[in-house]
Amino acid sequence: MPDMNAVVGSHDLLLVTLDTLRYDVAVDLAERGRLPNLAAALPGGRWERRHAPASFTYASHTAMFAGFLPTPAEPGPHPRLFAARFEGSETTAPHTWVFDTPDLVGGLARAGYHTVCLGGVGFFTKRGPLGSVLPGLFAESQWESGFGVTSPTSFEQQVDRAERVVRGLPADRLLFLFLNVSALHQPNWFHLPGAVDRDGDTLASHAAALEYVDRHISRLFAAMSSRRPCFAIVCSDHGTAYGEDGHTGHRIGHEVVWTVPYAEFVLTPQENAR
Repeated sequence: MPDMNAVVGSHDLLLVTLDTLRYDVAVDLAERGRLPNLAAALPGGRWERRHAPASFTYASHTAMFAGFLPTPAEPGPHPRLFAARFEGSETTAPHTWVFDTPDLVGGLARAGYHTVCLGGVGFFTKRGPLGSVLPGLFAESQWESGFGVTSPTSFEQQVDRAERVVRGLPADRLLFLFLNVSALHQPNWFHLPGAVDRDGDTLASHAAALEYVDRHISRLFAAMSSRRPCFAIVCSDHGTAYGEDGHTGHRIGHEVVWTVPYAEFVLTPQENAR
């Protein structure tokens, strides 16, 4: 595992949550060569199988912002990359970066990072008190309707904004960028070529949404590695059901909801140039 005490302070940091992305769909597309840009960044071109910290967006992100990223799906204990300082923690190891704030975002801000949230789904809209809690952790948070679940161009608009954020930041200022990708979330039928509203959302449209994200994510990686090395985490916050055992959606205790894809890797300007 990387020594996060060496990473924090020397690298920019990127956390991308592919909201509702299912592990089985992510693995299938990667194995069939349908995710060329993501596969080029994934270690060995493969997703890691992990368990989500919760079954829906708000709870899962609250956990992740406290340092509880998705857990490897095999017996542990599993040391964490980030952890709040508290006595008796069994998952804090020498390589763990420990913070003395209630959340990781505040800890990184204290360590000199400019913290930016580019929202996607409803818990990041800043429309009302509940939609303001998670964005409120960040020094800068941005959301507009074009980033949301009903926009067929949501991710490319989010990447456009990420590029502007990077360009506008002084070169010597460290950056922690969090981007919540809404494209996978229902409704996603419009990402499937030829689909119409009455067709509804399906596993096929879920997969098509991930392929859409893959077509644009290399721009995000390029922007985030343009100033210095960037430690990146790309994962799902939870999966979602499309009729399995009669279930639709998430916030339920089903295998397709709890099992998520995860990857961590370093982006460098040299790799980006190739």
